[in-house]
Amino acid sequence: MLINRVFGFLVIISIIIAIFTGKVSVISVEAVTAAGEGVKKVFGLIGILTLWLGVAKIAERSGLLKIITGVLHPLVGWLFPTIPKGHPAMGAILMNLTANMFGFGSAATPFGLKAMEELQRLNRNRYSASEAMCTFLVINATSITFMPSTIIALRINAGSANPMEIVGTTFFASCVSTCVAITADYCCRVYYRRRGRI
Repeated sequence: MLINRVFGFLVIISIIIAIFTGKVSVISVEAVTAAGEGVKKVFGLIGILTLWLGVAKIAERSGLLKIITGVLHPLVGWLFPTIPKGHPAMGAILMNLTANMFGFGSAATPFGLKAMEELQRLNRNRYSASEAMCTFLVINATSITFMPSTIIALRINAGSANPMEIVGTTFFASCVSTCVAITADYCCRVYYRRRGRI
């Protein structure tokens, strides 16, 4: 992966510079300190994320997620006209969007993978992404978020005085990004259809 190479390159460059500047001991101390801080932050997140996942489970068992999914179904059906009614891909897409709306990225990922798997089954060209796959990708990447649970958890763990203050701005920014993504997806589709590439 490219990101692994980038981080590996940065680590190697840091060590080389430390050797030439005589600060190898600083790297050792900072590496151990950073590792300890990382463990503290992970343990801090476990409790907060467990709470939010519990809330999500209650929402699922109480039927709230089904209600939200039912509300979203007409809109999502309009965005994905090539998906047959009742197809498993639609259910996976709806669950992915619902999880993303509540900021549960880790819970949304399995649904996203399942949705792509089902969309690939509908895809006539297995070597190229279908229109539905492209649309789902841009919506998933920009997803509207009502409650950025993971970010709130990170802010609480970092000692933020008001960890919830980002809710309004996150909702606004995610709405704008999703609208722009859907518009761009539609415009690109129309453009390539006119050029006969779709």
